Amino acid sequence: MADDAGAADVLDFAPKTDTFLDDVVSGLSTRPRSLPCKYFYDERGAQLFDEICQLDEYYVTRTELAIMRRYADEMAEQIGEGVMLVEYGSGASTKTRLLLNALVDPVAYVPVDISREQLEATSERLADQFPGVEVLPVCADFTDKFSLPTASRQPTHDAVYFPGSTIGNFRPHEAEAMLRRIVDLCGCGGGLLIGVDLQKETDVLESAYNDAEGVTAAFNLNLLDRINRELEGEIDVDQFEHRAHYNETECRVELSLVSQTDQTLRVGDEEFAFAEGESIHTEYSHKYTIESFAKLAAGAGLTLRKSWTDERERFAVLHLAILD
Repeated sequence: MADDAGAADVLDFAPKTDTFLDDVVSGLSTRPRSLPCKYFYDERGAQLFDEICQLDEYYVTRTELAIMRRYADEMAEQIGEGVMLVEYGSGASTKTRLLLNALVDPVAYVPVDISREQLEATSERLADQFPGVEVLPVCADFTDKFSLPTASRQPTHDAVYFPGSTIGNFRPHEAEAMLRRIVDLCGCGGGLLIGVDLQKETDVLESAYNDAEGVTAAFNLNLLDRINRELEGEIDVDQFEHRAHYNETECRVELSLVSQTDQTLRVGDEEFAFAEGESIHTEYSHKYTIESFAKLAAGAGLTLRKSWTDERERFAVLHLAILD
C-alpha cells in the first residue's frame, strides 16, 4: 500500500530539444511537408486542447466521458483486480478518475505524457485523491519505447488505458505498430482499454475540427509558435491558416497549416521557401468501425473482449486482451 506522500518523482524519457529540431527540419524538408502532431502538446498546447474538449462542436470528449460514467464498473471488471494501470497521454486524467474509482485494488497508476508541467500537476492531484494507489508518472513520448517504473507492490498484470481516440492520429500501419508496442509493454495476461472515434457524417466531423471560436485553429497554429519559442524559429504565424477536412476515401480528418503568401521560413540554420497555398500537414484523425479496429488490433496480437458505445454510436471504448 502506497503512503500519502504524493506522487513519485517523474521518470523522464522525454525527447530533447535536438530531437524536436531534427524532426521539424526533416518534416519541412520533405514533400509533402509535415510536422509531427506529438509536438502539439507543450504547456500552451495542452491548455488549448483542454479548451477544445469543452467545445460544443467537439463531441469526442463528452461522448467518451458519458460512456465511461455509464460503464466504468463493467470496464473495471474486464480489466481485473490488482492491476498496474498505464495511461497513454494522460493530460488532465478526467476520465481516469472514473476508472480508478471502479477498479478493484489497483496497485499503481502510471500516467505517461510528453507535457511535464501538466504531468506533474495531474500526478499530485491524483495521488491526493487516491492515497491507496501508487502514482508513478513517466514523462515520455509514448510513440517510442520507454520503461515502466517498478511499483512497491507486485501487480497481477499491466494494462494500458489509451483514451481520447489518439490512436486515430496514426496511419493504420503505424497504429498497428503502436499496438504491438503496447503488447510488448504489458506482456501475456495484459490488456488495453482504448477509445476509438467511429465513422459518421462528414459535417459532424468537419465541424468538430473547425470550431466557431477558433480554438482548434489556435491549437494547430501553436505548433508554429512553439517552433519560434523553443527553436528560435523565424516564422510569421499570421501568414498561415488552419485547415481541416474529412477525406472520405481514407476515413480520416486531415489537419494542415496553409501558407497565405509566398514566404521563407527559418528554423535553426535552415531556410524553407513556401509558395502561396502550400501546406504543412500536421495531423490525421482516422475514424473506424468497431469491426475494422478489431481487425487492425488482431494483427498486433490483441483480441477484442468487449465494446461500449453511446446511443448515437459516435464513439466506442474497447477492451482488448493479450492472450499469448
